[in-house]
Amino acid sequence: MKRRTFLHAAGAAAPAVELLGITAAPDPAPGKFTAINLDRYWNASARDFGPRPAARSINPPSIQDNLIRALSGERQIRGIPFRLGPEGVDRRGWIALSTRSQPWSSRTVEIPIGRSAGYFCLAQFCDWDPADFDPGDVDVIEKLGQPLGEAALIYEDGSERSYPIRRRFEVNPPAAPWGRECFNAMQSNTWRTVKPDDSLARATDWGNHQCGVLYQSLSRTVLWIWALENPSPERAVKTLRLRAAGEDCLVLCGLTLYHGRENPLRHERRTLYRFTLPSPAAEEPDRWKVSVDLGIVCRTFSANEFQPEEWLTSDTAGLGDRARRREGLRHLYAEIASSSEATLTLRDTRGGVDYAFDLARLEPGRELPARQGGSRVEVLEREKTWLHARVIDESTGRPAPVRIAFRSGQGRYLPPYGHRSEVNAAWFQDYGADAQVGEAPFAYVDGTFQIELPAGDVYVELSKGFEYQAVRQRVLIAPGQRELELRIPRLADWRRKGWVTADTHVHFLSPSTALLEAQAEGLNLVNLLAAQWGDLFTNVGDLPHGPLMSSDRETLVSVGTENRQHLLGHLGLLGGHGEPVFPMSADGPSEAYVGDPVWTSMSDWADACRRREGLVVAVHFPNPNAEMAAEIVLGKVDAVELYPRFDATFRALAYHDWYRYLNCGYRVAAAGGTDKMAASTPVGGNRTYAYLAGREFSFANWAAAVRAGRTFATTGPLLEFRADGRMPGDEIRLGAGGGTVEVSVEATSFAPFHRLEVVLNGRVVASREEAGGTRQMSLAEKVAVQGPGWLAARCGSRVASARFGVAAHTSPVYVVVPGRELFSPPAAAYFLKLIEGTQTYVERLATRPDPKRLERIAAVLKDAHSRLHARLEKHG
Repeated sequence: MKRRTFLHAAGAAAPAVELLGITAAPDPAPGKFTAINLDRYWNASARDFGPRPAARSINPPSIQDNLIRALSGERQIRGIPFRLGPEGVDRRGWIALSTRSQPWSSRTVEIPIGRSAGYFCLAQFCDWDPADFDPGDVDVIEKLGQPLGEAALIYEDGSERSYPIRRRFEVNPPAAPWGRECFNAMQSNTWRTVKPDDSLARATDWGNHQCGVLYQSLSRTVLWIWALENPSPERAVKTLRLRAAGEDCLVLCGLTLYHGRENPLRHERRTLYRFTLPSPAAEEPDRWKVSVDLGIVCRTFSANEFQPEEWLTSDTAGLGDRARRREGLRHLYAEIASSSEATLTLRDTRGGVDYAFDLARLEPGRELPARQGGSRVEVLEREKTWLHARVIDESTGRPAPVRIAFRSGQGRYLPPYGHRSEVNAAWFQDYGADAQVGEAPFAYVDGTFQIELPAGDVYVELSKGFEYQAVRQRVLIAPGQRELELRIPRLADWRRKGWVTADTHVHFLSPSTALLEAQAEGLNLVNLLAAQWGDLFTNVGDLPHGPLMSSDRETLVSVGTENRQHLLGHLGLLGGHGEPVFPMSADGPSEAYVGDPVWTSMSDWADACRRREGLVVAVHFPNPNAEMAAEIVLGKVDAVELYPRFDATFRALAYHDWYRYLNCGYRVAAAGGTDKMAASTPVGGNRTYAYLAGREFSFANWAAAVRAGRTFATTGPLLEFRADGRMPGDEIRLGAGGGTVEVSVEATSFAPFHRLEVVLNGRVVASREEAGGTRQMSLAEKVAVQGPGWLAARCGSRVASARFGVAAHTSPVYVVVPGRELFSPPAAAYFLKLIEGTQTYVERLATRPDPKRLERIAAVLKDAHSRLHARLEKHG
C-alpha cells in the first residue's frame, strides 16, 4: 500500500498524517497519526444491518426507513483523522462482527498494520440493548459490560495481547440514553466553547451560552472512539485482529494509529498559555485564531499589560477600572484543555500564516518557539493550590461579606469558586453574585470562600461600601498553602450615629442574592423592584413573600414595584403592604406590551402606594420628563433619585430640575439608587443615607426618615451638614428681613474628592477645594439669607467610578420667612408646560383606556395644572 506525505500548513515539507491510500487535510503535528484504509474489509451497509426502531430518533431520513446513517468519508474526530466508509445506506462501509451466520458480518477480521504505534484508535458502535429503552421486568438488567468482541495486537514475533470490547466500556449504541456514556471510550460528538455575548444560532441557545460551552454535533449518529493502548509501543504490530464475542453485533467504522505516548482522548487540566506574537497586534480580535488538535480552546483574550505597582497605588480602589484603549499588545492569552501531546496552532488570518507548537516539547519555565519561528508560547500559572479563605472585618474580628477580585501577575481575573470567569454585563443576562465594574470583574462572597490560586504573587482587591477602606494588596501564595486570611479596615460607622443606607432601585436579583450583595456593599436596605418590560415580568414572583431580613436584622430586602409609562414617567413604589400596585406599565412599548392602554395616571399609582404605607420615589429623575411635574405639584412624590455626572460638577438636568422644584416650594428629598439591571452596576453604587436617630431599623422607619427629608444621596462621600445646628429636613425661621445662618459640613470618603460646597437656592454660597484631592474635608461659614429658601451641602471629585461620578448631595434645610413664599415663576412656567404637554399626549396620542379611566387621568392633570397656574397668577 502506498503511503503519501503531505505538506503541513506552514508550507514546509514534513511527514504529516500518513494515510494508507487516501488523502486527508494536513495535520499540524508531523507523523502523529496513521489513518488506516479499510476499503478492502468493509462487509456491511446500513441496509444490510437492517432497520432499528431506535434509529428513528437519530436522523430525519431515518424516520422513513429506520436505518442507521453513520459518519462517512474523511473525518477529524476529536482531533484524530479517520478514513471512514463511503456515504449511502446501500454502500458497504462498515466492518460488522457477529458469531451469527449472516452474509454481511464476519466472526473475525485481521487488518495488517506493519508498524509500531502507541495507541490504536477504533471508531465503532454496537446494537442497542432492549433494556436501554424498555427496562421491562425488574429482573431484566441491562447488559452492562457485555463482551461484544475482542481486539488482539499481534506482534512481528508472533506474540499477542488481547483486550475485550465491552458494552458501555469500549463501545455503545449510536444513540445512547442521556447519562449512559462509555467508561473507556469517548463519543464522536464533543463540545465547543462560546462567550456569553456570542451571537445565537437559536434564541433557545441563550442559556447554554451562559455556560460557556455548546454541544458540537458532527452527526446525530454517534461513533464511540476507543484508544487501545499498546503496552509495547516500541514493537511493531503485524496485525490487528478483531473477533466477535457473541451474536450481538459490533461495528467498526474506522481505525487510526496514534504514535504518541499518552492517551489522545484524555485531556490534561485547563492550562493558561501566553503567545508572544510576531507583531504587536493582539488587540485585533479577528486577526489571531488559536486551535488545538487534541483538545479544546476554552477562551482567548488580550489585555493591556498589567502594572502591579501602579495598580496598587491607584486612587480608584473599589471603583472599578475604566476602559482603556488597547493597542500595540504583544501577547495573546489562551486557556486550553488538551492532551499533553497536542499541537497548538496560532493562525495569523491577515498574513495567512500558521505557527505550530508541539506541546510535548514544551519545558517548564521556558518558552517554546514555533516550528517556523516568529512566535513563542509559554505556560503561565503552572503550579496552583486550592485555598479556604476568609475576609475579616478589623473592627469586629468576624468574617465580613465583601466584593472581591483576585488578579494574576498578568492582571487576569481569578474568581472564587462558584463565580464566573467572564461576567456577562449585558442587560438581564447575569444576575448572580458577580459584578463587572467597568473592566474589573468582582465576586460577592459572604466572608468565607474557596478559590484556586497560582503559586507566587497574586493581587487582591476588597471593597465593602463607603464606610470601609477599599483594599488593594499583593499576596504571596506558597505552593501547597491551604488557608488564606484577608482583612478590611473600617473608616466610619454611621449606623452607630443613627443612619442607615439604602439603594432605592434594583432589578432582577433574587432576594437572597440581593441580601448577600447588600451586606457585601455595606447596605442596610435594598429596594428590589418588580417591573414589566413588554411581555417580560421580573421579580413578580417575589412580591407575595414580602421582605427578607438578615439574621442580625441589619440588612433588609424589600420588594416593591417600578411603575412606568414610556413618555409620562416612572415611579418607584417602595415597600408597602397588601396587594401590589398593578398594572406596573401602561400605554405600550417599551414599558407595556403593544396595545396596552394608558391605564391610569402616575398620581393614582402614587396614591395606591401611600395607602399601603409605601414610599414614592421619582426614579432616575427627571426622565421620562412629563407627568412627574404634575405629581410633584400635587405632593405625590416623597423623593427624587439623583445620579451624579462623571465629572461630579452638578451641571446636570437632574440637579437643575430638583433645584427648580425646591425653588417653587415643593419639598422632595434627595435619594440615591442605582437602577441596577446588569452586572455592570454594583448594588448600592449610588445610595441613600437616612437618619433614623434612635429608632430601630425597619422599612417603615426608613421611609419616614426619607419623607422627612433627613437624607443625603452619595456615590462615595459621607456628608454631615448643619445649618444653625439643624439637619436636613428641618426648618429655620428667620425674621421678615432674613438673617445670617451658620453652616457647617464634615465630609469623609473612601475615595478622594476635591470640592465641598454649600448651596442656597441652587447657587454656591460657600466652598472649599483641595486641588490634589483629599479623603476628609470640613467647611464652616456664615451665610447671609435674605428671604425664604433652602440650604444644602454637596461635594464632588475628579475621580470617577466606572459607573458614576464620585459625589454626594444632602437634602435641604428649609429657611422660612414669615409672610413670604418661596416661588420661582420661570421654573413654574416650565413645569406648567410639562403638564400641558402631558395633557396633549393623553388626549391625542395615548392608547386610550375605558372612558371612566380616561376621565380620571384628565381630572388629575387638570387639578395639577390649575393649582400651579393659580400660584403663577398669585405671583404675577
